[in-house]
Amino acid sequence: MGKNFLEIDNVTFTASVKNKVNNVSLHIENKGDIVCLLGPSGIGKTTILRTIAGLEKIHSGKITLNNKILSSKDTHIEPENRNISLAFQDNSLFPHYNVIRNIEFGAERNNNKKKNLNINEVIKFLHLEHVVNKFPHQISSGEAQRATLARSLLSNPDLLLLDEPLSNVDQNFKEEIQVKLKRVLTENKITTIIVTHDSYEAFYLGSKCGIILDGQLKQYDDPYNVYHFPNSIEVVNFLNRGTLIPAKVTGENTLESPDLGTIKGNFIKHYPKGSVVKLLIQPEDLEHDDGSNLKLEVVDRQFRGTNFIYTLKTLSNLMIPVFVHSHHIHQHEVDEKFGIKRPINIDHIVCF
Repeated sequence: MGKNFLEIDNVTFTASVKNKVNNVSLHIENKGDIVCLLGPSGIGKTTILRTIAGLEKIHSGKITLNNKILSSKDTHIEPENRNISLAFQDNSLFPHYNVIRNIEFGAERNNNKKKNLNINEVIKFLHLEHVVNKFPHQISSGEAQRATLARSLLSNPDLLLLDEPLSNVDQNFKEEIQVKLKRVLTENKITTIIVTHDSYEAFYLGSKCGIILDGQLKQYDDPYNVYHFPNSIEVVNFLNRGTLIPAKVTGENTLESPDLGTIKGNFIKHYPKGSVVKLLIQPEDLEHDDGSNLKLEVVDRQFRGTNFIYTLKTLSNLMIPVFVHSHHIHQHEVDEKFGIKRPINIDHIVCF
């Protein structure tokens, strides 16, 4: 048996021919760790959760939880015997129970002797006080989603599976709930796998993030590494956090770009001198400098509170996003020229 709390070893998750994730291997090292799975809709993320919960069988590989085999070619522990709680994205509340009774049902299913969570505290941090006596048809989709989350948390499972748990939650609640949810999961050591399409949510909540694309687990790593060191062009395009530009390796720590000139930094992978590559430029890699002789045209400007995101067009018509603090003195308008500080230094140079 493995030493990790959860081990998925070479499992293919299948709901249909199109909804299939092949040969997945990943592990959760410690009880209480949080893993987030990212990917486009219909790629098979929910199928992974359903299979781990025991609602789908596997035909190869193995799923082990706390040194106990849950699923393999020859073994299938039924869902009710796994002490795993799965909260679906859609409303899964019992329609004939009011909200408080639905939530209490989770607490009653607690198979662990130690009751770590207080029902009133969970109701409060999920902003459900005003709906506890209402029935599911009387509340909003966001309220129903939060009530489902409360029920799952109070069941105190060995493994908590959350399918887009905050997708219907109003934005003014979402960030606050994310902070409190992470604290509750961490303090109570509730091992959790969260499926989400929101990369910011995944990067904040997850101690590990998995990127699922084209029927494969493309990358499984710390959120920082997934963002700063994507391992494929597919991951770069999915995260949509930068632009790939043509460049040529000119030295151990330098490249030359037709659009940006000389770029210096540390390569995360060795490329021989003369290699033609696609260089990843992320919004934080370039610095604003109106005194620079490198000027790019502003084609869009988005105000995001603490910063602006400028979209700049190069001479070869590439679009490059750049972050600038919102307190900077000169706020450039569309069609104006925007200066880029030289020399360009990038801490970690990622190329393909």
